[in-house]
Amino acid sequence: MPNRTPSIAALILGALLLATTGCASRTAQTPPPQGDLRFSAHAVIEAAPVHHALHHLRAGDPNIPNGGIAALYRNMPRGDADLAGHADTQALRHSLAHPDLRIILTVTEGHYRIVTRRATGIRSVADLRGRKVATVKDSSAAFYLKRALDTAGLREADVQIVPIPLPPKDAGKLLIDGAADALVLWDPEPEIAIHHLSKDAVILDPDTGYQELYNLHTTAAKLADPATRAKIVRFVATLMQASREIRRPSAKTIALTAQITGYAPQLIRASWPQHRFPARLSPALLDTLTTEEAWMAANDRRTPRTRETLATLIDPSVQAEAEALLRGK
Repeated sequence: MPNRTPSIAALILGALLLATTGCASRTAQTPPPQGDLRFSAHAVIEAAPVHHALHHLRAGDPNIPNGGIAALYRNMPRGDADLAGHADTQALRHSLAHPDLRIILTVTEGHYRIVTRRATGIRSVADLRGRKVATVKDSSAAFYLKRALDTAGLREADVQIVPIPLPPKDAGKLLIDGAADALVLWDPEPEIAIHHLSKDAVILDPDTGYQELYNLHTTAAKLADPATRAKIVRFVATLMQASREIRRPSAKTIALTAQITGYAPQLIRASWPQHRFPARLSPALLDTLTTEEAWMAANDRRTPRTRETLATLIDPSVQAEAEALLRGK
């Protein structure tokens, strides 16, 4: 059967044609083009769908400013970005000062692992007691480590954290060179260690019930502005289409992601199976935020926000409107 799913280019072209044709009542409700939206995301594999969509919109130029959620609130009142990609833990951290932050889509789910060396003798999570574990403090990777330690009845205080500075380039060397006994981080740094260590690599994959949720964010004020909201909805529809296209990555997708992240294409391809690109809000999002909030609040020595308060950070209406746009309604 022929593929009846429209390409990104067809979606954009159709949307632009719709904006200039048809009766006046339809035209008045049609979102304007979204080309002037401003984006911020880190140079990570999790942001690949965003970059892939922008690659089409910007005639091959996928580059967008770094910074994630922070860019939404720099140089206020307008901010430096209208949309920002970032992981679940960072939405919680930024929303403490900015409760108007809104999570509108789960772009990527990242599967974490614990990578160690056979020479350390570590064969299970329980063997991590007293060992040096490299990770990024207060990140989704650190939360994964916490959940992994839970499975063995261990606490974070039972291991020695080796902090990884941001950006985490060359973090794999901490494990390779023996500065750490184990590595917990987003790919492709773990894949670098696995490749280098070869037969000496040991991968622990405990059932933690947690996947990193890399989401798309904006603010309540931007969603309340009809013109900006229309552009955001249009982009989210384009992003959904891009996500479908890259689930089975082509050589072009791998090359683009390598260009964005600065990692070799073979590392990107090897790391791809550790990611899913749902392009819809994760059904586990609120549960994840609630559990993470308790962990982060304990670390910060503050009272955790309620589940009801955290629920206000999630706005499913943009996803619903984007899906309707894709259906042609």
